[in-house]
Amino acid sequence: MKRKATLTPASLKPAGKTPQNHASQSARFKPSASALALGIPTLLMSGMGFAQSDDTFVLDTLKIEERTVDTNPYAEAGAPYKAKVSGDSRHVKDLADTPQTINVLTQTQIKESGKSDLRDVLAAQPGITLGTGENGNAFGDRYIIRGHEARSDVFVDGLRDPGMTTRESFATEQVEITKGPSSTFAGRGSTGGAVNSITKQANTEYDFNKLSGGIGTDNYQRLSLDSNNSLSDDLALRINLLYSFQDVPDREPADKSRRGVALSGLFQATEKLQLLSDFYYLNAQDSPDLGTYIVAGGGKPVDDFPVYLQDQDFLQSAVSVYTLRANYALSDTSRIENALRYGTTNNGYVTTGARGTTRDASDPDAPGAPTASLSTHQGWQEVEYLVNQFNFFKDINIAGKKNQLVFGVELSKYNIVNGVYSVTNNGTSNCIVSGRGGAAPGYCTADASGNTLENLNSIMGRSISKGDQDSDYNIEAISLSVMDTIELSDSWSLFTGIRLDDFDYDNTIVSGGTPTNFKYSDSLWNGHIGAVYKINDDANVYLTYSTSANINGGESDLGGNCGYGGLCGDPDQAANSEPEMTENIELGTKWNILNDKLLATAAIFQITKSDVMESVGDDYATLGTLNTGKNRVQGIEFSLVGNISTKLSTQFGASFMESEILESYTTASEGKVLSNFADDSVFLQLRYQASPKFSFGGTATYSSEMYAGQPDTAAGFSSTTGEYSYEVPSYTVFDAFASYQFSEQLKARVNIGNVTDEDYYLAAYRSGAFTYIGDARNAHVSVEYEF
Repeated sequence: MKRKATLTPASLKPAGKTPQNHASQSARFKPSASALALGIPTLLMSGMGFAQSDDTFVLDTLKIEERTVDTNPYAEAGAPYKAKVSGDSRHVKDLADTPQTINVLTQTQIKESGKSDLRDVLAAQPGITLGTGENGNAFGDRYIIRGHEARSDVFVDGLRDPGMTTRESFATEQVEITKGPSSTFAGRGSTGGAVNSITKQANTEYDFNKLSGGIGTDNYQRLSLDSNNSLSDDLALRINLLYSFQDVPDREPADKSRRGVALSGLFQATEKLQLLSDFYYLNAQDSPDLGTYIVAGGGKPVDDFPVYLQDQDFLQSAVSVYTLRANYALSDTSRIENALRYGTTNNGYVTTGARGTTRDASDPDAPGAPTASLSTHQGWQEVEYLVNQFNFFKDINIAGKKNQLVFGVELSKYNIVNGVYSVTNNGTSNCIVSGRGGAAPGYCTADASGNTLENLNSIMGRSISKGDQDSDYNIEAISLSVMDTIELSDSWSLFTGIRLDDFDYDNTIVSGGTPTNFKYSDSLWNGHIGAVYKINDDANVYLTYSTSANINGGESDLGGNCGYGGLCGDPDQAANSEPEMTENIELGTKWNILNDKLLATAAIFQITKSDVMESVGDDYATLGTLNTGKNRVQGIEFSLVGNISTKLSTQFGASFMESEILESYTTASEGKVLSNFADDSVFLQLRYQASPKFSFGGTATYSSEMYAGQPDTAAGFSSTTGEYSYEVPSYTVFDAFASYQFSEQLKARVNIGNVTDEDYYLAAYRSGAFTYIGDARNAHVSVEYEF
């Protein structure tokens, strides 16, 4: 990678928060037009003052900037695991001075961990678990943050990324995980937090071409290109390309295929106006493995369960997103940013599930014998959306106090059509099992003697065609927000924010061939306030309070399935229901230590969610109890991120929580824990630079046990045994990596995942089916060449 060399007086420090500023390894003075447009004209004026002066001045130190560890413009210089600022410019303070828990994963940390899918990256993080899919509950990336669903709270560069898609990290600069409600930034939802991926953007500061290739066990193949070229001082282009394929470790023929393109362009139109555009495309094609199942009544997951996916199974996403941004510096103290995005997503799946059961008494071969039967789960989703986000930034003194104001207006329109596939199983049934409709022919994974079938992956012989739509989800919203960061004194600062989301909701549900239209409008008010006390230049204590709200039918993939975030009640009930409300209070401290290269944080928090929609009887019932539930999550979280020494870097996080159902329509649920909730979780990544050329490290991931169930309700509980019905056991998994820099252009890295080949499980459906299996031991080697 080549950076444009600049002669830098070390005594001159660039002011303001800009990506170019934070990308530097040393302070530099460069009176460029891009600096003007990003809001630091004071720097240019200072430089002009020096240039016009007849007085002689002496540079303290003359530096020529050299190569950097990476090109992440938001990372702390010299500490590639540590982010200094958020990629969302609405966070006007450094992360160390922001009164909220925000975990940031930089591209260097993600690469060295050996993970690439966003789902895998986030599953290892403390306070986050995974959710599963079903029929109305679509498969795709599903995250649960601090005990609450966040599948609709995923953002890219500050704009909501709708739909149940597969997400990759090849074009990601860093991933920001906000913990606790943050509706001031995110709008509706964000009960437990939100995920914001910051994408790689073109930059005039660098010229580089990075070609990476990898091969490994389980037919691992990965090839990527990251190329940035500044065509002039005012124009830059960046391209990221991806090809990837891998069998799921030890679960062949299950596999994952990825093809991706990300294009970004930057044009400095004038000294004050900067235009950026980007295009993102990902095609993900999986042959999905839904894992094993859990034995009912307090049993454990079945180990060494055969791979039963059918030859015709698929899980696919095709994502196309276009974004145009304009940044304009009005003056030294004010600027505007506008982002316009249009996106489409096509998702679809036909998958096979397995559940433990027994053969019915009428089975002719082995009546009453224990077995596992197969089931079909399918659905498609087409997403189209248009969003425009406008932000006005103003620094102003009010009553002698510095105020950093952000005024926001966001217009959004989302259309999400869901439908079904027509699936015919043409294979010959090999057992009779009981189901919801009574005894019926089925497909079992074993023969009458209990031996796994040799033709297990083709037993069902499916034929598949795309069927009719069953819901047409539309939501249009206008959002207004005001945020202010106030410097009250040298020691005290205050963050305040308020947001109004005014929306029109329209969803036509088709059930049994009969359409039902749900239509209503509402306005959601949410706020955020946080006070920061500065202990010294490197440490602070903060106290923050925030709220969020979610609407009836807020999850776009569920239609009228009340118990999973879909529409609750008939059209009149849905329109008259109250939104689900969440309050969060957090007390924390942040310490920027070791010359700002290491950030240590700790926080205690309490999230209370009230007016929860609950289903009655059937978990998929349209009729619900509307606003009868209430739950609470309390906990403490620690993190340590950055350089412990000049040779040792870390990304460490630990979360210790407890959950409780406080109120429920079903009184027996009160006092129970939330489903899909791990009390304790820890992630540790260490990297040691043994020599200028050689580094090595590893990760350790721990999660305590959790129990399956549907979102926002008590985990499944057996009154007979007095135990939770379906337990996902605790686990600890170790990964390792090592890198060697052969030359300035060539380096290689080896990753070994699950070094001890631990059997572990990530999530389970409420019936114990779809118990996701963690990857078995795997290894790959990657080579990166810069030219």
